[in-house]
Amino acid sequence: MIWKKEFTIEGLNKSENNMVKHLGIEFSAFGEDYLEATMPVDNRTLQPFGVLHGGASVVLAETIGSMAGYLCLIDLQKTTVGQEINANHLRAASSGLVTGRATPIHIGRQSQVWSIEIKNEEGNLVAISRLTLAVIEMK
Repeated sequence: MIWKKEFTIEGLNKSENNMVKHLGIEFSAFGEDYLEATMPVDNRTLQPFGVLHGGASVVLAETIGSMAGYLCLIDLQKTTVGQEINANHLRAASSGLVTGRATPIHIGRQSQVWSIEIKNEEGNLVAISRLTLAVIEMK
């Protein structure tokens, strides 16, 4: 198991007054080496042409990857912050929910790299993202 902090899905979803809550992102599952969250495809996340906004997909990816990275830290004085993210948008989604799953590529003392796959309700890949996190001292 990669997780170093104790957590519950309910605890991860207690976030208020931020973009995660505004977009309706909710953590939904975890396993030995992955963390998942869902996001609705609705008026908050659609682009003007009626399909999921690529920026919303990136917010979902960074949200899951950053939280997963944080949960892997032993040192309580450290946190993770996004350093670089990319995304390939592969399929349009116009309704329902999308689910992102973050899995680690590298978990180091100073940096982490995560792969995040975002799928629609049918299990089709909508986007794939790679997130690099810096591990920094909390201020």
